[in-house]
Amino acid sequence: MQLILKYFPDLTEDQIDKFTKLEALYQDWNLKINVVSRKDIDELYLRHVLHSLAIAKVVDFKPKTKIMDVGTGGGFPGIPLAILYPECSFHLVDSINKKLNVVREVAEGLGLENVKTTHCRVEEIKDTYDFIVSRAVAAMPTFVHWVKGRVAKKQNHELKNGIIYLKGGDLAEELQDYPKATIFNIPDYYTEDFFETKKIVHLPLKYKG
Repeated sequence: MQLILKYFPDLTEDQIDKFTKLEALYQDWNLKINVVSRKDIDELYLRHVLHSLAIAKVVDFKPKTKIMDVGTGGGFPGIPLAILYPECSFHLVDSINKKLNVVREVAEGLGLENVKTTHCRVEEIKDTYDFIVSRAVAAMPTFVHWVKGRVAKKQNHELKNGIIYLKGGDLAEELQDYPKATIFNIPDYYTEDFFETKKIVHLPLKYKG
């Protein structure tokens, strides 16, 4: 928890309470349904929570922003972002229902009213969102194909509506067809070694009506 406060010192008491409860909830559920590896559960705040919150270092979501988390798995980055932005709405989507069961229980255990979950492939979603976030569920061309037509028209942020992607390693080849993509290096925001090769990719997507 100190790790979160190191980079997000202005959390409210309610947010601190929710982030504190997060670990016990995940540890409890992880014993029943393995959604996070054992090594990762021991370093939940570093590898999952803080990593998810890196998105908040490149965009400060305004109230009423709609965000979809595609391939959310155990609820990352959606759940930590939903705690940080209680006035935004988060739609967590995954094709594996047992993982979403954990996400639902964690969201309920934390009293998060700004999170909804859907068990389906993202192509089946009909709504539009200001931002679509994800943690490296597919190569960018595949991901772009999945989420085409899901980006809202009205712009409310300096960062243009589109994809915000947590990814690691060399992205040159993967992004060669996307000249508008911007790469943010997470070590510019966090000092821990774990983030050494980790990046955030922002790719603006045009609204397709």
